[in-house]
Amino acid sequence: MKNITVSVPDHVYRAARVRAAERGTSVSALVAEFLAGLSEREAEFARLEAQRREVVARIKHFRAGDRLDRDALHERAVR
Repeated sequence: MKNITVSVPDHVYRAARVRAAERGTSVSALVAEFLAGLSEREAEFARLEAQRREVVARIKHFRAGDRLDRDALHERAVR
């Protein structure tokens, strides 16, 4: 595990200490949790983006004229 030094304004530090105390943890643990969450969110975004690309690649033919009209759409929804 690596140690880092972070400089923040006094009011941010005080707010972080209060939040850490509310959670029964340390400011260091809060920062570590936040940074871990960043990489998890980036991984999830990459996974979803890859999934989107796969779905778009499977769409072979699409024309606006192929849309169902209002009556056909509602009839289809009832079935």
